[in-house]
Amino acid sequence: MESLVNLSYIAASILFVYGIKMLGRAETARKGNALSAIGMLLAIVVTLLESDLDYTWIVIGLVIGSSIGVIAARFVKMTSMPELVAVFNGFGGLASLLVGWAEYEKIHSIAASSVDGLHPYQHSYFIFAVITLAIIIGGITFTGSIQAWGKLSGKISGSAITFPAQRWLNILVAIGIIGTAAAFTILPGDAGDPSTVTTLLFVIVGLSLLLGILGVLPIGGGDMPVVISLLNSFSGLAAAAAGFVILNNVLIVAGCLVGCSGLILTIIMCKAMNRTLSNVLFSGFGATSVEQEIEGEMKAASIEDAYYVLEAASSVVIIPGYGMAVAQAQHAVKELGELLEENGCEVRYAIHPVAGRMPGHMNVLLAEADVPYEQLAEMDSVNPTMAMVDVAIVIGANDVVNPAAIEDEGCAIYGMPIINAHEAKTVFALKRGKGAGFSGLVNKLYFQEKTRMLYGDAKATVSALVGELKER
Repeated sequence: MESLVNLSYIAASILFVYGIKMLGRAETARKGNALSAIGMLLAIVVTLLESDLDYTWIVIGLVIGSSIGVIAARFVKMTSMPELVAVFNGFGGLASLLVGWAEYEKIHSIAASSVDGLHPYQHSYFIFAVITLAIIIGGITFTGSIQAWGKLSGKISGSAITFPAQRWLNILVAIGIIGTAAAFTILPGDAGDPSTVTTLLFVIVGLSLLLGILGVLPIGGGDMPVVISLLNSFSGLAAAAAGFVILNNVLIVAGCLVGCSGLILTIIMCKAMNRTLSNVLFSGFGATSVEQEIEGEMKAASIEDAYYVLEAASSVVIIPGYGMAVAQAQHAVKELGELLEENGCEVRYAIHPVAGRMPGHMNVLLAEADVPYEQLAEMDSVNPTMAMVDVAIVIGANDVVNPAAIEDEGCAIYGMPIINAHEAKTVFALKRGKGAGFSGLVNKLYFQEKTRMLYGDAKATVSALVGELKER
């Protein structure tokens, strides 16, 4: 039975690896997701068959969890997907915290019933160390993710929140966690008082939850995609630690895969923003608003004016941002692209790595609308040809097309690679109003002579353009 279980875990791990590999390409992402799900189903079934469990609670948990999953999948809007991902990351961290806590309670109950004269905590340094890791990483992930959910959903301010001596407070909390964790790991082996050890556990839980809150407070909404990716990595590491706690090989493998892939994605996104991870986490970007003096004015255009330009265009690049997600305009955008193609125009969709509120946000929306994968272009592939593009249509994007990133050394986003929409012959920018983007920066692109603003809801605006192209 043990050999069969281990073989099943190996098979599940292989499915995880291939599934994650397939997630790297838009064409195979759905298959990769299904493959990973099959691997997880195999791991769960084998674990349940191997363990001597009370299936009553398992079934109750399965029914409740499945119901929540079905409701989330069917009723959560695509605009709410980033905060949903944040919540799921948080629940993954909370699950790992509870696994570590439950294992300690199990050890504690064995200690209370021990009658052989031996101290029940002997030879448990490793177990107590991994219990500590599962609780610390899980606690930070849980409250950090809930904080991210609050910022993304508008429940709390999306701006960076800072206060005096904030970094020193974070450092003191981190030192407190390390010191308490060391004592928690060492004391049982030195025949420490079980009640003292339990108190240390409560302190570790409290400090970890506090550090998760303090860690995300100074991070502005513009950096949320990086935070979501990093917290996803943390949830994987917490799961791996929980795997060591309960000595489950497949949980260790799955947790390490998620942790490493999330960390790699975090580094890629930081590179796309030309910022270090420490700068994202500790800079307090967006905490204060800076008055920007920009020459010129935003010039509005009518739907009819935009139609005449698009009707004559031979190449169009559509640059989606969070505004497209808010308006649920992806299907209308796809229809606009199809009509332009029928008119002999080449259409591409330029995707910036940090557009939207989570990694791959725009890819998910466009995939939902069945936009052909071959039309999706990464920033590095579209920029060299942008000067030859007749029209760039910016839909709700702000920082990722802001020329200040390459022109203004005093700008907060200076040095961040952008999609060079300003090099196109004509730019149409779709916005609800004249306000700044999520990061608080005004976009210099909107003030250029070649740019025309199409104000209003993105879906209504794009639908109006579609109507014009159909009628004429």
